[in-house]
Amino acid sequence: MNIASPYDDCFRTLMNDCVQLLIPVINEIFGKNYTGKEKIITHPNEHFINQQDGNEQKRITDSSFSIISGRQEDKYIFECQSTADDTMLIRIFEYITQEALDSGKILKHKLIVTIPNAAVLFLRTKKDTPDAMNIVINTPGGTVDFDVPIMKVNSYSLAQIFEKDLYFLLPFYIFNLEKNFSKYEHDPAELEKLKREYSDFMTRLEQAVQKRKIFTHDRRTILEMSKKVLENIAAKYDNIQKEVKEIMGGRVLDYEGRSIFYDGVAVGEERGEARGRREEKLDTARRLRNAGMSDAQIHQFTDLSLDDLRML
Repeated sequence: MNIASPYDDCFRTLMNDCVQLLIPVINEIFGKNYTGKEKIITHPNEHFINQQDGNEQKRITDSSFSIISGRQEDKYIFECQSTADDTMLIRIFEYITQEALDSGKILKHKLIVTIPNAAVLFLRTKKDTPDAMNIVINTPGGTVDFDVPIMKVNSYSLAQIFEKDLYFLLPFYIFNLEKNFSKYEHDPAELEKLKREYSDFMTRLEQAVQKRKIFTHDRRTILEMSKKVLENIAAKYDNIQKEVKEIMGGRVLDYEGRSIFYDGVAVGEERGEARGRREEKLDTARRLRNAGMSDAQIHQFTDLSLDDLRML
């Protein structure tokens, strides 16, 4: 069975709602030079693994996607892991081989499969956590081996996250502070340090929106996912939750909804097609709904009919 943790859910929500934020992460992990204008196509994350007894077992990956640049398509599997797990590498191997088989081709009695790139995001690490895992495949034709790189949240300070545009990591930044939770909860001076840290978090995030590095919708999703992670990791620490949530703010405001709408319009205009603008309006409507706005408010901002909104 695949039992998703709250952190897995946040990871997948970011994948679904803010997938473009993955580009700098992939650049960081694999040393790529994607510009951010590439197209990302997400793939179904359910795979059925054939067992030796003939049965199938379902596996759910955290993310499976392709980045398309010109005629080049690079496939990736990216997993999120909150704690060390000896079975992680086995699951990665199952995912990548099944993905390779699903997209494989048979040409004149020859099966051609391509193993996708794979990496793991570790939210917690130990002193002996490596920077990469390695898979070795012994075949009749020779031995093949390759690395599965590991990205560690605690390798990045808040400043480094923003300098490298690694906004995808922001909801999980609280893991870097977990060891100090007891101090924050019981020592007012230490709690003030935490508040200053998250005030800096909010200032930098707002600046990223103003500089058009991320959209308002991305900001809202990052904050919502940050709160969900906080609620789970600091479930026993009432003072921490209260103060950090207060800094991060509450419900979606009308001006945020308007900003999300104009973000969508700007992208649609860049496409330069009426169909593109309509698709962006529909996409914007989905984002506004996910952010908690009513259909009446969405209609006001997007000019989409209520019938259009019911079809979403």
